[in-house]
Amino acid sequence: MVKLGVNIDHIATVREARGGANPDPVEVAIACINAGCDSIVCHLREDRRHIKDDDVWRIREVVGARLNLEMSIAKDIVDIACKVRPEQATLVPEKRKELTTEGGLDAVKYGGKISEVIKKFNKKKIDTSLFIDPSKAQIDASKKAGASIIELHTGEYADARTEPARLKELDKIKRSVEYANIIGLEVNAGHGLNYANVRDVAAINGINELNIGHSIVARACFVGMRRAVEEMMELIK
Repeated sequence: MVKLGVNIDHIATVREARGGANPDPVEVAIACINAGCDSIVCHLREDRRHIKDDDVWRIREVVGARLNLEMSIAKDIVDIACKVRPEQATLVPEKRKELTTEGGLDAVKYGGKISEVIKKFNKKKIDTSLFIDPSKAQIDASKKAGASIIELHTGEYADARTEPARLKELDKIKRSVEYANIIGLEVNAGHGLNYANVRDVAAINGINELNIGHSIVARACFVGMRRAVEEMMELIK
């Protein structure tokens, strides 16, 4: 069965809109776990626009579930991850002015730097995943850099405006999953997945986990976080 990792970044975004303490990402993370999700995902950005250092530490200490820390390869963030020691770190590209992550990490261009980060994480027993576009070149580069996990960027699939375009992107994801599995990589996927488009991706043989955030948080505004997670899990199943 495909697993579900819930990204709680935008719970923190709501909190930061008023600068207070609520809603608390830790309480929401606990609700997600109680609803049956498999891991908690959060992105500690360099500008700390939503998730803060304290959030990461509290999630690590209180929630008691698998933590997937999304992060850039900036030294100070890598140092924090080495101290927190999440079960998994997912390396992503990061731009200060972007609303959300735009595209996958270029493992071909930054393979050397990525490899050094992976070596550090291996010493701390942190599994490293690379968030990449679904292409053979990026998959090969991820393997060469020493990653054991990749997360395929599903943004092009989610943003496709026509059915032929959607099916083309879906096929690209399928072929990437198959190839990555053949060369020994565990495959996750995420970005832009929602209640309307998740089923076809969840049905791809060889995907281990889907990481979904914004659509679940948006749905929670109407039905509550626990029910929003349960509904997504029902679709994935």
